Amino acid sequence: MSKDILFLLAPGFEDNDRREFCPECAELWGVLSYFPAIKEALDIQYVDIEHPRAPICAFLGDGKWNAPTLILADGVETSNLSGVRVDRGKSHLGSARDIAKYFAQKYGTPMPRGSR
Repeated sequence: MSKDILFLLAPGFEDNDRREFCPECAELWGVLSYFPAIKEALDIQYVDIEHPRAPICAFLGDGKWNAPTLILADGVETSNLSGVRVDRGKSHLGSARDIAKYFAQKYGTPMPRGSR
């Protein structure tokens, strides 16, 4: 894999008998709108709200379907990253804040407020 893959829930999905959006996915939409050049460096894929989310499970295994999830490209150095998990040999981040901190380290964007 040569690009990081960002899995997001599309805005306006149906759940709980109403239209909803994922606040963490929206946070990343905001980061990507602030710094649009990052979008070009990512493979962004949208997944449905229903479980299992097969595209994510295909990389990380059964029961691993959190969104947002950023699966890191092969060879990315992870020793200085917080929140990195490894499943099926794939390093990934599963929270908007950890993903935004990764963007700051990789692309030089500002750090999310309140993060360390």
